[in-house]
Order: sequence, then structure tokens, then C-alpha cells
Amino acid sequence: MMDGMMNGGAMMWGMGLIGLLVIVLLGFGIAALVKYLFKK
Repeated sequence: MMDGMMNGGAMMWGMGLIGLLVIVLLGFGIAALVKYLFKK
């Protein structure tokens, strides 16, 4: 029971971290694109 809870929590944390990473990368990508577009 304890192992199951630990694994579930780890999976949730992993997915949360991946989601956060994706959002951060998307934010940087959009910021870079905006800067590039406004430079022209």
C-alpha cells in the first residue's frame, strides 16, 4: 500500500514537472519569437 502511494505520488510529480518544463520552454520560445519579429 505504501509503495503504491509512493509510486503514484512520484508519477504525479513527474508529470507536473514535465508540464512545468513544457510551459517554461513554450514561454521562452514565444518570447524569443516576439523579440525576433520586433527586431526586423
